[in-house]
Amino acid sequence: MWLFLIFLTVPIVEIALFIQVGGWIGLWPTLGLVVLTAIAGTALMRAQGMRALDRLRATLAAGGDPTEPIAHGALVLIAGMLLLTPGFFTDTVGLLLLLPPVRAALIRQAAGRLQGRAVVFAAGRAGDERARPGAPIEAEYEVLDDVPPAQRGASGWTRPQS
Repeated sequence: MWLFLIFLTVPIVEIALFIQVGGWIGLWPTLGLVVLTAIAGTALMRAQGMRALDRLRATLAAGGDPTEPIAHGALVLIAGMLLLTPGFFTDTVGLLLLLPPVRAALIRQAAGRLQGRAVVFAAGRAGDERARPGAPIEAEYEVLDDVPPAQRGASGWTRPQS
């Protein structure tokens, strides 16, 4: 239901803003302003996107948790889509999403609402021993106990490359 309301209200707000701004500054300056914000927003999105990608690479190289840089990158992508959409309201929201403190606040708020879930799929047919809960799982592994803690990655699951 909330998605329907967004698709209904955003175009109405955009049309109202076009009418208001067009009445204040005229048709051609209004259209020029829309094109200018799209160009400027695209340049800002590219710069912010590269920063988010660099941060993701650095986090992965250090063996850290990549969820925050990925979330920042996703919000930069959403900001870019909003900036390319003609309109003053979507441009304003897109520009706000390009500000790192705004993105950080949104990520903190969303992180409080999200909870991780694991889904386990059992392979095999009904009655198959492998599909029974608690049945052993065959896997290959490598023992990393011989690696000193200082050489392990931040998560303990990865090692920095030598």
